[in-house]
Amino acid sequence: MKKTFLFISVFCLGVFSNAQDPSRFFPSGQLITTGVYYYPEHWDPGQWERDLKNIAAMGFEYTHYAEFAWAQLEPEEGKYTFEWLDRAVELAAKYNLKVIMCTSTATPPVWLVRKHPEILETNENGRSSDHGSRQTVSFSSTFFRQYALKMVEKLAQHYGNDKRIMGWQIDNEPRVFYDYGVDAQQRFRSWLKNRYGTIEALNITWGTAFWSQQYSDFSQINIPIYAQWGMNLNQILDHTRFINEETATFLDEQARTIRKYTIPEQWITTNYIPNYQSGYIGRSRELDFITYTKYMVSGYNRGIGLAGYRIGDPESIAMSNDFFRPFAGIYGVMELQPGQVNWGSVNSQPLPGAVHLWLWHVFAGGSRLACTYRYRAPLYGYEQFHYGIVGPDGVTPTPGGLEYQQFIKEVQLLRQEADPGAGLPQAYIDRKTGILFNVENIWGMEQNKQTTQWNSVGHITKYYKTLKSFGAPVDFIRDSFDFKAYPVIIVPAYQQIDKALVAKWTEYARNGGNLVLTSRTGYKDRDMHLWEARFAEPIYDLIGAEIEFYDLPAPQVPDTVVMDNGKYAWNSWGDILKPRSGTETWAVYSGNFYAGKPAVIFRKLGKGTVTYVGPDSKEGLLERAVLQKLYGVLKIPVEGYPDGVMVEYRDGFGIGVNYSDRDYELSMPQGARILVGSAILKPAGVVVWK
Repeated sequence: MKKTFLFISVFCLGVFSNAQDPSRFFPSGQLITTGVYYYPEHWDPGQWERDLKNIAAMGFEYTHYAEFAWAQLEPEEGKYTFEWLDRAVELAAKYNLKVIMCTSTATPPVWLVRKHPEILETNENGRSSDHGSRQTVSFSSTFFRQYALKMVEKLAQHYGNDKRIMGWQIDNEPRVFYDYGVDAQQRFRSWLKNRYGTIEALNITWGTAFWSQQYSDFSQINIPIYAQWGMNLNQILDHTRFINEETATFLDEQARTIRKYTIPEQWITTNYIPNYQSGYIGRSRELDFITYTKYMVSGYNRGIGLAGYRIGDPESIAMSNDFFRPFAGIYGVMELQPGQVNWGSVNSQPLPGAVHLWLWHVFAGGSRLACTYRYRAPLYGYEQFHYGIVGPDGVTPTPGGLEYQQFIKEVQLLRQEADPGAGLPQAYIDRKTGILFNVENIWGMEQNKQTTQWNSVGHITKYYKTLKSFGAPVDFIRDSFDFKAYPVIIVPAYQQIDKALVAKWTEYARNGGNLVLTSRTGYKDRDMHLWEARFAEPIYDLIGAEIEFYDLPAPQVPDTVVMDNGKYAWNSWGDILKPRSGTETWAVYSGNFYAGKPAVIFRKLGKGTVTYVGPDSKEGLLERAVLQKLYGVLKIPVEGYPDGVMVEYRDGFGIGVNYSDRDYELSMPQGARILVGSAILKPAGVVVWK
């Protein structure tokens, strides 16, 4: 069975309506291309050639320009200066380095801000941002969009026909703006009118009969005050939708502008921060593919063991890979930590080998592009002490710089051994799992948690961690995807549904799919209204049970669930179930007034199965036990990797990484030939075999 690692692409190409097929930009035999950010405007022009020559000598294949350079590109309104950037492009080409050209919309020049201060983001108290930082202007400023697109058009006209430019990065780590300015207010009202058509339709959806909230005209509606208690939940939901669409459409406007002038050899992307509560990720339909930013050691992730904070959370890169890849089948990492940073809560040195590990983990997920911020450590500005590939002297490689060089050399070796058409191990294919994801469910649950113990992303992660310990390839999928590609689909806390989706789930199971639904699923419709029925009644026929009620124990009094003689603590959300005939009970609640009531149920449906997990456990141990039992019943072979050890396959290679604090000896397939590392994975260790 011939399949590549990027098996999802056949199901989701076309998500981006005007995008080119991204695979055409990245030859399969290349495996991955590695580059580094360079800011010529920060350095004496007499040093540029030395630096770019060294970048090439280290093995990097491209560099990255103009990300924050609007003031240098347009020092005065309408006066553009490309000479300095032309020279930087020429020097890159001299040393066979391609260039990613960036739009500088994250840092408008002071002349624009002073002339038109209304473009600045205004908070709910009426205070505006100011010049001197980045990302201070709102995408909801119509005037800012006009000025930004003028600059982007000039840049595209100048470089769109230049074969030395491999692609374009739009903006930098785009975000949403909670802007209360005049333009944002008017654009929100227009957005609502376009969405609902009539004020009567809005009143019905928002439920404005409650608390005398009725509107007679869209002009009466303001952006919600998030700090105000009791704000209309649908008003907040719609504003959240609006600000995410503002980000997505701003990126699309730039992409359309660029594409008018570019040659087919140039691609267009942007670099997102992987925040799973961001609804703009993947929503810009004009991008060819998307990339993400990743910093693993910045004081926020404890990792595993006492030194785990020096390696980072083992699920961080894995989850980003599996989240970003399905959008277009191809993804990249535009900004991967090169070493110590300066902006975290604690800016520790990464463990020796950690940078090398991250690069290989990015590769393992199927990435075709890796890039790091930045080549030279800055001497001034907010990011002093932020490591680069070389230190502040401009020539001495940092530890991370050496690890990048090591990775690049190893990839060059693998290019000689690659077999992009190689089949994946059958056991690996058999345990492929989809996690159904819709960010609006997270928005809905997070604004109405019902308990301080609930964490929407944390709930999803409990299932995800178990799947990675199984050695399962995972895709985060959407309602529109073809479910048949996945032997198992997990539907975690899918609060807002419609009956068409329930029908699609039912068909999937009847045709042989194995569906796992979890707590809170199906309680509301897409408008975030409770059903005029019993709790989650539209899923009763699917799960073969009724939901009698739900409970939320006090944080200081956790309850337990008993399954196969094991006890599992929980104190978040729990659905108390009433199975129908033919539905098995796998676990029951204990220690409360509903002791003995079913907590986990399982049924056969047509050729497939449906499992429902009522409680959200405290540490994910119940979720692990349920999946272990389910995959056993289904006779799906799984691995038992310890926490922090992950294994993936691509292009004829197996890749293993170790984030844990102890050595782990990986069982290698018979006849495996190790190309990188060792079967004994030390902490921050990597092994690649064929």
